[in-house]
Amino acid sequence: MPESMRVHALIRGRVQGVFFRDSTRRAAQGLGVTGWVRNLADGSVEAVFEGAKTDVEAVLAWCRQGPPHARVDSVETENEPYAGEFGGFTIRYS
Repeated sequence: MPESMRVHALIRGRVQGVFFRDSTRRAAQGLGVTGWVRNLADGSVEAVFEGAKTDVEAVLAWCRQGPPHARVDSVETENEPYAGEFGGFTIRYS
């Protein structure tokens, strides 16, 4: 069984108004990664990813590029204990 991991990520740059959340959701779902993504008031995007280590790392690599009109300046990550709490990958509006 592959090693599972959970990562809390903060993505900064031009990442709002460029379909970053929806593109992240599609990328995560395509890799079987669960969790959520949301916009923050300061213009950044926050996300939590759970899944197989290689798949989570692949989503994080995607986040460092983002969708076509995004400009990603930084992706800060913090590993958290894997909880397996998500049934899929969602966009949060809060």
